[in-house]
Amino acid sequence: MGPPNAGKSTLLNKYLGRKLSIVSPLPQTTRNRITGILSDKDAQVIFTDTPGIHQHIHQQRGGTHRLMLRAAWDALDGADVLGVILDADLYARKAEFLENDLVPLRVPIAAETRPVFVIANKVDLLGDKSRLLPLLGRLHELWPEAGLFPVSAVDGEGLSGLLAAIKLALPEGPPCFPEDMLSTSPLRFTAAEIVREKLFLTLRQELPYFTTVAVEAWEEDDERDAVEIHAVINVAKSSHKAMVIGRAGRNIKQTGQAARLEIAQLLGRKTHLRLWVKVRDSRADEADFLRSFGFVPEAEL
Repeated sequence: MGPPNAGKSTLLNKYLGRKLSIVSPLPQTTRNRITGILSDKDAQVIFTDTPGIHQHIHQQRGGTHRLMLRAAWDALDGADVLGVILDADLYARKAEFLENDLVPLRVPIAAETRPVFVIANKVDLLGDKSRLLPLLGRLHELWPEAGLFPVSAVDGEGLSGLLAAIKLALPEGPPCFPEDMLSTSPLRFTAAEIVREKLFLTLRQELPYFTTVAVEAWEEDDERDAVEIHAVINVAKSSHKAMVIGRAGRNIKQTGQAARLEIAQLLGRKTHLRLWVKVRDSRADEADFLRSFGFVPEAEL
């Protein structure tokens, strides 16, 4: 867990050797609880990637923001080890951001009885590694019992040492999943997430917040070794629909092409991807957004 854009999804993907959780330069990309399974000869490590926690969410009293915060904490129920992932490059440059971003984490993490590893990510961006020292010193002051690990989820620096420490902290027992299983997420979910990632990368800051993606049809043609996928992009307003489609369909075409290539690589077979954009009222779209965390909107209770 940790603040948005700290590299949680990148770290998970690096350990598993494939993209399981979507990544973009924008914060709050991860909305769901993504579970990845790493099976080695000596251990099976089950990773959970949570939505980013930051002070804005901590201060918000609205349903969506409150539930996002709860989703991140609830995802860690039953975990044997907690990993707090932080952007070391950002905090080395702007130390004041650290204090703000840790507001929702400082007290709960200090009270934890489970092993805690504080992972200072993105050290590859630090030309002078000595700039890490004040940050590591402050983190030790906040959480003296936690293990501190400077790493780079991009190039792999420090990841072997972190994984070894995680394994030592795990309880002994039989594996929970088959050795060849990489995730508890179904392929339909992964395909929808890939489409959403490509939307992030195509629209950048213009992507409407309550945009959701759902796979409505999945037809496999074994004779042609192909699959046809129909996915719907739900938006809250007509203006958002126009934004997602783009002038002369440019945005939706770019999104579809990029998503199709990645899904085809994931499935190892020819893939046809058809995308539609639908407008839903904002209340319905927010309900879908909350359901993606596993919460039932109050109107349905």
